[in-house]
Amino acid sequence: MKRDINIFEFPLNLGLTKKEHEIEPGVKKLPDWLRKFDFHKRIEPNNIFRLEAPEYTMDFDEETQVKNSHQIIEYAKKQSELILKNFDKKIFNIILGGDCSILIGNAIALRKIGNFGLFYLDGHTDYIPPQLSPSGGVAGMDLAIVSGLGHEKLANIDNLKPYFLEENIFCVGNAETDDEEYVEQILNSKIHYFDLENLRKNGFRKTSEDFLQIIHDKKLDGFFIHFDVDILNDKIMPAVDSRMEDGIDYNDLKEILQPLINNEKCFGIEITILDPDYDEQGIYTQPFVENLIQIIKNKEE
Repeated sequence: MKRDINIFEFPLNLGLTKKEHEIEPGVKKLPDWLRKFDFHKRIEPNNIFRLEAPEYTMDFDEETQVKNSHQIIEYAKKQSELILKNFDKKIFNIILGGDCSILIGNAIALRKIGNFGLFYLDGHTDYIPPQLSPSGGVAGMDLAIVSGLGHEKLANIDNLKPYFLEENIFCVGNAETDDEEYVEQILNSKIHYFDLENLRKNGFRKTSEDFLQIIHDKKLDGFFIHFDVDILNDKIMPAVDSRMEDGIDYNDLKEILQPLINNEKCFGIEITILDPDYDEQGIYTQPFVENLIQIIKNKEE
């Protein structure tokens, strides 16, 4: 079944703390950067929607214990409105970040549509409370927030907490396994957790199929894919905010994503954290675009 595609551009970078050499994190350039490599043209979307992001700041909010909470909350509300206004269940949605905090707005929209699952494909769990975050950046705790953990202002926008039920979430690919306190958080949750080692043991395609079985058995309204490009091996994708050596390759990515994308209950995919400032010649972006288009367009029969 061929589905039409919409692209949403959410170039938000307020979830990240800028590095010393940066004026601001470059992830906000991601949609325009992919366009430069003909991603939009070759995907042939029906529509392209864009929501400009507020100017970058590093405002630490004492109440929520995170940076830029007010701006992120307001942006999330506008995001969800834009998605809901253009929602059509026959359409597959590609959502371009930005950093991982865009998940909040997407999650609010999905919660208003129904009961959705989440396949969280990321080199980190992003499942920690603010007190464990060294940076206070929402992008490092977005999975926790959309699961209902964290300050009510972020986790309970429009009284919709939790946006995703933990038992309907797969968190897949974490390579940051040395920090016991970090990993302990997600182990103590109801989230189905596969770190990088266990993902390999369980099998890339099988992990996706296990997730789809839950969506089917629970008769959920659909599901959403979060894809942070730092899940990819550093050799093929070093242009990210928080680099780690280990990760998956493009064949593994195809094995994971194709069963999900080809499922009619897949609302869409968000792509986050690719920073063009770390790939000025496009050496890593070009193969990324090639592989991603192939995965999205080459639907299995």
